[in-house]
Amino acid sequence: MPRIEDANSLPLADYGARFLPTSLAIGLSSHPSLRIKLESSSTISAQDFEDCFKLIASSSASTYAASSIGWSPTKKRKEMKLPDLRYLLVVGSTSHSAVSSVEGFLSFMMTYEDGHEVVYCYELHLAPPLQRRGIGKHLMSLIEHAGSNAGVEKSMLTVFVRNEAALRFYQQLGYSRDHYSPEPRTMRSGRIKMPTYTILSKSLQQWTTDEEDEQNG
Repeated sequence: MPRIEDANSLPLADYGARFLPTSLAIGLSSHPSLRIKLESSSTISAQDFEDCFKLIASSSASTYAASSIGWSPTKKRKEMKLPDLRYLLVVGSTSHSAVSSVEGFLSFMMTYEDGHEVVYCYELHLAPPLQRRGIGKHLMSLIEHAGSNAGVEKSMLTVFVRNEAALRFYQQLGYSRDHYSPEPRTMRSGRIKMPTYTILSKSLQQWTTDEEDEQNG
């Protein structure tokens, strides 16, 4: 069976055991109140799903609406239920409640893009108190770890051009514009229409080499 189909056919526990570190929270030692759990689009609870959707809507609905993609809550919810989508949920207890809630998440999928085997980051969102604390970087390292273990070629994601902070964040992690990213278009009027989003990628062959160097160093 091809590796993408093989990966996506695995039960959730086997998927985590094969592709992810034993402890997802390694790297979050400075955030003891937080934990990370792996879910899929079929196992995520209704409450956690709603928490994830609210994070997207609160941080990105206006950016989606201003782009060529547009904002549709119905379409976004449908995308969030794609069969092969996996979730890394950042769960913690708020200061005013002992009940755990999703404070951030990353959704991703092993898939094909332009004929290449990739791990694709669909969404990465963190509640404001968790931003700029290394948590997003840690979540990205987890899916890069998964993609490397699965043997895919690269990690990919889509980011809105107007989201300059996100662009800088991914570039600092080693992502650069992918050849599959849309190009500017010349309209009949001669006006050049710039794309509202760009596709970034990072080779996971280099990621594997860097990890080996760190272990040997």
